[in-house]
Amino acid sequence: METIRKIIHIDMDAFYASVEQRDNPVLRGKPVAVGGSGERGVVAAASYEARKFGVRSATSSKVAKRKCPNLIFVRPRFDEYKKVSNQIRDIFLEYTDLVEPLSLDEAYLDVTFAKKGKPSATLIAREIKNRITEETKLIA
Repeated sequence: METIRKIIHIDMDAFYASVEQRDNPVLRGKPVAVGGSGERGVVAAASYEARKFGVRSATSSKVAKRKCPNLIFVRPRFDEYKKVSNQIRDIFLEYTDLVEPLSLDEAYLDVTFAKKGKPSATLIAREIKNRITEETKLIA
């Protein structure tokens, strides 16, 4: 009998912008873009408040400012994003060693033979999502 694989895809919500809003209460609830604000700058990540205006990753800063005049640009802190990513990855590794990262904020987990948690991939995903929120104050 063939084993049915159980794969979970986890992606953090507006990761860089969410870390900035978490760490700086002044930014919460405001349109935030992580990236360069100069003439040739580019948005690396946009908060959901900025996305409502059509600001997305890879949008030029000039276009982003035109779409959202109140946009707040924040310089990237890649060391902090890497630190949070490692914290999240440590949670993944408590459930499975089979983690395939796609980026700092996204990964596939094979929980076919999970180390702990529920027998259902859906329940494991929910448990991981809750732990990420509890431990990092971020949403997956």
